[in-house]
Amino acid sequence: MGSGQVTSTVPTGPSGFQGKHVTVAGLGVSGVPAAKVLHARGAVVTVVNDGDDARAREQAAELEALGVTVRLGDGATLPEGTELIVTAPGWKPDKPLFQAAREAGVDIWGDVELAWRLRGPDAAPWLAVTGTNGKTTTVQMLASILKAAGLRTAAVGNIGVSLLDAVLGDERYDVLAVELSSYQLHWAPSLRAHSAAVLNLAPDHLDWHGSMEAYAADKGRIYEGNQVACVYNVADKLTEDLVREADVAEGCRAIGFTLGAPAPSQLGVVDGILVDRAFVANRQKNAQELAEVSDVNPPAPHNIANALAAAALARAFGVPPTAVRDGLRNFSPDAHRIAHVADVDGVAYIDDSKATNTHAAEASLASYEPIVWIAGGLAKGATFDELVARSAKRLRGAVLIGADRALIRDALARHAPEVPVVDLDRTDTGAMLAAVQEARRLAVPGDTVLLAPACASMDMFANYNQRGDAFAQAVRELGA
Repeated sequence: MGSGQVTSTVPTGPSGFQGKHVTVAGLGVSGVPAAKVLHARGAVVTVVNDGDDARAREQAAELEALGVTVRLGDGATLPEGTELIVTAPGWKPDKPLFQAAREAGVDIWGDVELAWRLRGPDAAPWLAVTGTNGKTTTVQMLASILKAAGLRTAAVGNIGVSLLDAVLGDERYDVLAVELSSYQLHWAPSLRAHSAAVLNLAPDHLDWHGSMEAYAADKGRIYEGNQVACVYNVADKLTEDLVREADVAEGCRAIGFTLGAPAPSQLGVVDGILVDRAFVANRQKNAQELAEVSDVNPPAPHNIANALAAAALARAFGVPPTAVRDGLRNFSPDAHRIAHVADVDGVAYIDDSKATNTHAAEASLASYEPIVWIAGGLAKGATFDELVARSAKRLRGAVLIGADRALIRDALARHAPEVPVVDLDRTDTGAMLAAVQEARRLAVPGDTVLLAPACASMDMFANYNQRGDAFAQAVRELGA
């Protein structure tokens, strides 16, 4: 790990935007607040948006009433005089608007970068988390631990409170637990966290980033300039490689987490106890007990890893061991994350609709045995051979739904030909009831019917929440 600083010619702070011509790319949950914040600070704001639907027109009218210029249906052209672009995180880097900006030497920020630049001199430090899977759970665990230590905090970023609200609101925080996606990190060049963690890396959003290398590089931005700790996953060498490549503050440490016994400068598990050999005196010989595995809810292997990452960040901030234990005990996971729905005729039904990619699905499948697996949806460019090959021995059967189910079916045929497969040729929302009924037919007492789709939901549902709700409702109908 090296040491370095970042500089920028773009003004920072509330007064730096007076009279500055700023283009906000995209309306929605980040664009509208960004436009309002910039306008309030004296910027000349133009919003460009690809869409021109009823929702966009409603948002445009709200901004135009404030004096903001809005161009709907034209997100490709760089407005004349633009000095800075603030983009919604989901806008792809190869859009013509950004190409024009780069040719004109115009900086491009995301809402995270804007929030970072607008922090006051006494701003709360950021403890930041990214990874292909587990970000939200880990950040929520971290916030729970920090609160148990008596600290004023919030889970913010790609979750909960928006970063702009957290930075500019009236509430004063001691520290922020920040979830950051690869999209957000791509557009946040000057972010410098107190400490940060990359939980894991697996192919995801490659259609946006263009390659696995570009995706990993954007994830790795979270380590740049870290002050105290870069937390990595011992079981995922890619995360450690990102730490090695990061340019960090002098004295920043690499801290690993592992489901095995920890080496010095690591957190891990010994005889059902979460232990710390990183933030203790004489870590070559000593370890500090933090919590029991049973304090983690649910105690699935990947969730224990999440807990260890959260604990590492909290310990880097100086939180005592008792707060780690109490924070984990107080934590309850969100819906649709390996949530037990019901037992019907001796079969457990588990909703992990949040498993929208193969990496998340593999973690879910590794938590149960034997399994009737409900999977399918939008593959987002993913392949399924590795997932199926690793999980085949756990499968009692599989029920496939969604637009790209054939990709999973073919992987099952190659790597688990003995597993019975029901291929439901449906993409309507009612297909979930049929899928649950087919899974019930395949399952025997002692099995787990697991919704871990390994795919996005938008071919059939508005989002993964609606998909999980449909699964839970179908399960309730079984038991009625």
